[in-house]
Amino acid sequence: MIESIDVPVSDRDKTRRSLLDGLLSRATFWVIVILAVLVTFFAITQTDKFFSAYNIRALAANASVLIVLSIAQTYVLITKGIDLSVGSVLVFSSIISGKFMLAVSGSDSSTYGGITLSWPLILVGALIGILSGALWGVFNGIIIAYTRVPALIVTLGSFGMALGFAEIISGGMDIRGVPSSLVKNIGNGSILGIPVLVIIALVLAAVAGFYLQQTRFGRRTFAVGSNLEAARRAGVPVKSHLVKVYLLAGCLAGIAGFLSMAQFGTTTIGGHSIDNLNTIAAAVIGGTSLFGGVGTVIGTVIGVFIPAVLQNGFVIMGIEPFWQEVVVGIILIGAVYIDTERRRRRNGTL
Repeated sequence: MIESIDVPVSDRDKTRRSLLDGLLSRATFWVIVILAVLVTFFAITQTDKFFSAYNIRALAANASVLIVLSIAQTYVLITKGIDLSVGSVLVFSSIISGKFMLAVSGSDSSTYGGITLSWPLILVGALIGILSGALWGVFNGIIIAYTRVPALIVTLGSFGMALGFAEIISGGMDIRGVPSSLVKNIGNGSILGIPVLVIIALVLAAVAGFYLQQTRFGRRTFAVGSNLEAARRAGVPVKSHLVKVYLLAGCLAGIAGFLSMAQFGTTTIGGHSIDNLNTIAAAVIGGTSLFGGVGTVIGTVIGVFIPAVLQNGFVIMGIEPFWQEVVVGIILIGAVYIDTERRRRRNGTL
């Protein structure tokens, strides 16, 4: 019989742990440092273009849509789940909403932002888009909660299904006939110099952050992700709560789809292929754990700007967008490594 023995920790291991602990305890600080380095790099190499009013506005608008999607991903990740379908649900919701508004306008316009529609009907179009996203959320939640099929598989399947249905409904073509008042007042509008898209995203982030940290729903979300069995024994209706979380994610994806349509004056079928990667990266970089039970909305908002700044900077420099995927992937792996080490440290293991 082989007896276990205690292996003394070497000075080098102690030093390594000390350095790593310092790194992990300053996770948010390093996120800000990385963001500052990226901004500085693009500012130095592309000074006139990067800090132009037009580019700052475009960067903020693009980040706004990603913030809404990333909030959805944050809630799901906290439950120890994952949602790979957020980008496709965004596209599907925008197609359904766009189709409705084009139909009720009586126009066959193919001009960007080229139809006239009253605000009540625009709001109905927004509601239809949100409801279509909600249906995908309920679909994901029910299968994950009641059949115990892993969230990775379920949302990967709905990723393909939502995008496929969007292409079938639209014939694979973007809907360009979007109400001009929507594009003008929401997509390109501003209040006191702040883009309306940014205001909407920050309001949603504030509400979602408060709801996560200060309500029973938020506490239950953390409980499910921390220890599902313990949450069940404590009286949390785990299955119905998971459905609610994925329902929330679907609704937020629907809102993001409507905001994206307002921003570009068209649906963007081919423009959201890596939104799932970007939202996961933003949440994890911002401190949300892939192991569940840990996360904040404010951290995610900060994390969003890393892929957003990368995308913006690469476009300005004329670098092929494929490199953005490479860099975001590297940053994501690094963030997951830090998250894993933080978890090991918390559990008292090397």
